[in-house]
Amino acid sequence: MQGKKRTVLCGQLSKKDIASMHTVMGWVQRRRDLGGLVFIWLRDKSGIVQIVFNSETNIDLFNKISSVRSEYVLAITGEVVAREANNINKELSTGEIEIIAEELLILSSSETPPFEINDDVTVNEALRFKYRYLDLRRPSAQYALQVRHKIAITARNFFDKQGFMEVETPMLTKSTPEGARDYLVPSRVQPGKFFALPQSPQLFKQLLMVSGIDRYYQIVKCFRDEDLRADRQPEFTQIDIEMSFVEPEDVMDISEQMLAEVFKAVLNVDVALPLPKITYKEAMERYGSDKPDTRYSLELVNISHLVGESTFSVFSNAVSEGGSVRGINAKGCAERFSRKDIDALTQHIKTYRAKGLAWIAITAEGYRSSINKFFTDEQLKEIADCMNGQIGDMLFIVADTNKIVFDALGQLRQEVARRADLIDNSKYNLLWVTEFPLLEYDDENGRYVAMHHPFTSPMDEDLEKLGKDNLAIRAKAYDIVLNGYELGGGSIRIHSSEIQQKMFAQLGFSQEDIQNRFGFLVDAFKYGAPPHGGLAFGLDRIAMLMCGADSLRDVIAFPKMQNASCLLTSAPSDVEEKQLIELNIALSLKKENI
Repeated sequence: MQGKKRTVLCGQLSKKDIASMHTVMGWVQRRRDLGGLVFIWLRDKSGIVQIVFNSETNIDLFNKISSVRSEYVLAITGEVVAREANNINKELSTGEIEIIAEELLILSSSETPPFEINDDVTVNEALRFKYRYLDLRRPSAQYALQVRHKIAITARNFFDKQGFMEVETPMLTKSTPEGARDYLVPSRVQPGKFFALPQSPQLFKQLLMVSGIDRYYQIVKCFRDEDLRADRQPEFTQIDIEMSFVEPEDVMDISEQMLAEVFKAVLNVDVALPLPKITYKEAMERYGSDKPDTRYSLELVNISHLVGESTFSVFSNAVSEGGSVRGINAKGCAERFSRKDIDALTQHIKTYRAKGLAWIAITAEGYRSSINKFFTDEQLKEIADCMNGQIGDMLFIVADTNKIVFDALGQLRQEVARRADLIDNSKYNLLWVTEFPLLEYDDENGRYVAMHHPFTSPMDEDLEKLGKDNLAIRAKAYDIVLNGYELGGGSIRIHSSEIQQKMFAQLGFSQEDIQNRFGFLVDAFKYGAPPHGGLAFGLDRIAMLMCGADSLRDVIAFPKMQNASCLLTSAPSDVEEKQLIELNIALSLKKENI
């Protein structure tokens, strides 16, 4: 840089620097030519500062700046001066000052970018991620990465003070398929065999507890080969912890303390501790979801006892077949939702297998309803009273199996809240959901599966139900939820070889399966395993919510797109034939993939 040294970042300059000489370096955000004056906005990671080039005071420098365009990289030396009062820009942190240029060095030129580098630009997401290195120059993208950094460094400092040790676990490990698909890595030196990229450090962190590490943490990359959603990526980052000689309350206590420090450090938000706790059963009954958004009410109300014997067969059949009829009260929304809106909401819940949506609008004139012909005004009043309905309210009702009712109404309350503008985006409502079911039945495969994973411990008082009443067993499992998103989940693990064997038996694993998949863990438990438990936070998801972003892609430096591809590098890609030969791999592609 021809001896030039940056003396300050662009966004760090202020009135205290007036009359001092400084050298700033960065990218040209904007160039404005007013004849004898040229104004340059120079941008770096800290912000923007205005540079003035005057033809009357330095004609050579003025002529040199004439060739400069957006995204050129410059080094500029000059005196910091105060702006005139009518030229102060309150939108810039440096808006009270500017630099009168005295020296200019063009460090790098730039072609015209495919889109403007600012937060107001509306451009196709695919184009942004193809040129992600340009997209990352935008202030919001820079902010997202700063938030990630702050979350990670705060977590590290917290756990270090609490006596945790950061231990790295392997990236090349054993495939233990149970749940999401593994990403597989072929072995060159052992033909026909494969490593798997870890979906979680779960087994290794349990082995660390057997090793006597006592308190472990890791900020770790994990991988899952699954279909993408806005809040999922094939590779993601966890803040992972495990502790020995603990019960659920111990893990939850240390986890929420860490989260409170992160919120204070990143957003200057004070989180009141301890966090509220509700059981899985209560969460489903009240919100239809095990990750409820509690920034608004719209709680579910069970009206099965009122309509179970009605002439409306949709309601009566649901109750007689062991299901239920439940609804939500959209307060003050009787006139807000048109028939077109209701039709849209009906289609929305059909995505979750609900057959339809009944509704009752309570007006000063009486009840407008999709089920008027099946119920008298007195019966409709009974339903309205049960749901705390008043004039101006809109009641939405779903009838089906409990699972479908919970799923449909859980999604409906979110959609109603969004459409009715009931969500306070300034709130951060954190809570714990506890006592998850240990097992659920997989109708497709005809067997029980673990709701969390096979190493989750049953609650002590439910142990005797194992193998007798599996669906009634509660787990020592806990999720931490923020505004309708699961931030993290964990459990107390099974440390008894006997109980672990019983758990495997309920999952339908043969002794051969157990040995092939988990033999190393089972063997380790023979040598004295302490009671232990832990939790994993999704760092990407925390960053997404703290930034107010709509997608994980916006808070990951180089994310994958919907088809798990990287537009920037064109990965995944073909490889050379000799690479496949070295790995003893021959390709046999399905016709639809060719």
